[in-house]
Amino acid sequence: MEKANAALASARSEMNAGRYDFAANRVYYACFYSASAVLLEEGQRFRKHAGVRGAVHQFLVKSGRLDAQWGRIYDRVFESRQLADYLELVEFEEHRIRDLLSQSEGFVAEMKQLLAAKGVQ
Repeated sequence: MEKANAALASARSEMNAGRYDFAANRVYYACFYSASAVLLEEGQRFRKHAGVRGAVHQFLVKSGRLDAQWGRIYDRVFESRQLADYLELVEFEEHRIRDLLSQSEGFVAEMKQLLAAKGVQ
């Protein structure tokens, strides 16, 4: 979760500096790190980002432990990171990054609650 918190701080910094594509990357990694922490606590380990994405839906959303809206948010930040990192001509607008950052902060908070429910800080 330390990496998730650091990624959120970095996303805020990048957004405030107007580097929205870098902010999109950090927003995604905040969600990735926090989801990975929950999944690791449950003995789930994945080598690819798509594996973590699928596990968020399979093990957290479908089991009812995570509301489907959070799964959609994970998908949204995943797709935004793909655009930011791999398409040269994509430009993000500040309002979109602010929205993604807010959603990722909520996602990370949900992951923290899942860990807290298992007695993990």
